[in-house]
Parts: sequence; structure tokens; C-alpha cells
Amino acid sequence: MNYVDHCKEQNYPVPQEPIIFSKFASAITEPNGAVIHPKETDSLDYEVELAFVISRRGKHIKESEAMSHVAGYTVAHDVSARDWQMKKNGKQWLLGKTFDTFCPLGPAIVTPSSLSDPHKLGIRCRLNGELVQNSNTEQLVHKTGALVAFISRFMTLEPGDVVLTGTPPGVGCFRDPPIWLKKGDVVECEIDEIGKITNTIIQ
Repeated sequence: MNYVDHCKEQNYPVPQEPIIFSKFASAITEPNGAVIHPKETDSLDYEVELAFVISRRGKHIKESEAMSHVAGYTVAHDVSARDWQMKKNGKQWLLGKTFDTFCPLGPAIVTPSSLSDPHKLGIRCRLNGELVQNSNTEQLVHKTGALVAFISRFMTLEPGDVVLTGTPPGVGCFRDPPIWLKKGDVVECEIDEIGKITNTIIQ
């Protein structure tokens, strides 16, 4: 819920505070690695996201100092099992977000100084060559500095931590009818000035 246009898509009020959930390290996979479709879900969905990587340990970081804790930006594919996220396990998001291979990252970490503006970048996702998400990071509600400051109120940020910043509209679960990923599908996640990652769904 961190893109204004994604909130509008769901008729959901723009959050005053970031909505935070976790993905375990075992979810991370290579930029062009395969994504495993778990037998536990029939509601597998795609999400392109801008992610940033922490460079320096910190707690209670001021927003004005937040960028000194950011190594750079990368592209993330926040694969999601919507049934486990929205219906099962008490509707807690964790299990639906953290199956193995549910977080392809890459293709590189691009330093902030190498980007024209990380909050004014085109962001898009293609499913089997068809454009399904197409927005701009200027739609982000809570931007990098605000996220670093907010998250570090609750936990110590460590070098190598990765923060995914949310997805724009167009995800499969809010389409009519819904679009669910299946074996053989190819998902491309791309952000201007950072690059593209490509993931094939396997079983």
C-alpha cells in the first residue's frame, strides 16, 4: 500500500504510516532465477518493486540522515501467494510472502548518485510479454528516507538488509477475472536506470 495509484486501484485510503511485513532470506533468489510455484497455493501473483539495500548499521535513524545508510537500489519481484496472504493463517501476510524463491533481486545494486532521482523512475512488469504494471516511483507514498526512519524505530537495520518499497497497480489479484501465475509463465520486472530481471515459473 505504498503507491498512491495502487491504493486508488483498491479504493483503499492512503496509509499515514508504512505497512511493514517480512520476507525471510530464504526467499531471495538470483535476478534471472526460476520461481517455484508451491503446491500449497493456487493464487500466485507478481509484484514489481523498487528495493534499497542498507549499507550501515543504525537504530532510530533520522530521516535527514537516512540516505547515509543506503548503499543503493535494485529491482525486486515480490512474488505473493494471495490465498496465504489474504485468507489463511489469520490473514497475516508473512507466509504468503516468504516461500522459497519469492524474492528475486537484481540485476545490480545501483548507487544513489548514479540515479537521476530514485523517486522519479519508470517501473513496470510484463507477464509473457504483456505489460501488466506500468507506473512511476514518484507515486510512492513513503519514500526511502521515511522508510528508513520508520523501520529503524522498531529494529536495528544491518548492512545487507533489503527493503522493498511496495508495488504499483496492475497486480493479478485485483483484476477481473484475477490473473494467477502458472507453470511456464515468464515475468519481467524493470525499473528505469536500474535494469530488468526475468523469472520463469516452475513447479
